[in-house]
Amino acid sequence: MALGAVAMVAPFVWMLLTSLKSPSELTEFSWLPDQLRFQNYTEALTAAPFARYFLNTAVLTIGQTALTLLFATSAGYALACTPIRGRKALNAFVVILIMVPFYAILIPEFLVVKSIPLFGGNSITGQGGIGWLNSWWGLIIPHAIAPIYIFLARQFFVSLPEELAEAARVDGLSEYGIFFRIMLPLIKPAVITVAVFQIGAAWNSFLWPLLITRDDSLRPIQVGLAIFSQDPLNVQWAYLMAGATLAVLPMIALFIAAQRYFIEGMASAGLKG
Repeated sequence: MALGAVAMVAPFVWMLLTSLKSPSELTEFSWLPDQLRFQNYTEALTAAPFARYFLNTAVLTIGQTALTLLFATSAGYALACTPIRGRKALNAFVVILIMVPFYAILIPEFLVVKSIPLFGGNSITGQGGIGWLNSWWGLIIPHAIAPIYIFLARQFFVSLPEELAEAARVDGLSEYGIFFRIMLPLIKPAVITVAVFQIGAAWNSFLWPLLITRDDSLRPIQVGLAIFSQDPLNVQWAYLMAGATLAVLPMIALFIAAQRYFIEGMASAGLKG
């Protein structure tokens, strides 16, 4: 475990130390910088509108996470606790979707987003414009849910006693009331686990925002960092590592704050099927 921890921490240490080096030190291998150049951070932040990038990332992360928590827990509850026909088949379908790689659906997803009717100059048939490309709709909606989150929520709902929902139905409580007032508060570790996963995925998203955005007013931090590597022969490593260090700090703080619930959620997700 110690060796594994060193292997995982070493890249972050290298990133931090590189962000404090002078340009001359980047031409040769060394772990420790001769002098600590903290001005690399201020210079990196002024090289591009990083305040806007951070704001865009926060909006993207909050939007996707809120929708994910709503849809994933609702779908998980439906698959675990409601007497609907074909529930087992639907659950199997969700599990199959987990195994589909993102890159296999990237182009179809792009074409669907581009062809959204009545958006971005499109006609009712989805032709003639750009749809949700270069918009908050295209950034947030397509990745606001994932099968793995539905599966995690469903596993937690399955672990709850069925008598809770049945008793509430006998008392006349609606399915919405059962979900929001009784069942959802009991799966707090699952909600936090899904939130941590989705926040990390949204905060670190790069390929999808790179594909569908053209304006700096919409680009998140990970795409904004690419400004320091536009010239392959002259990558500004110190600035790039400084920006990457600032970008990863919120994720580290999030995991430290939620690690107890996160570990509990991951440990409990597969206890009952």
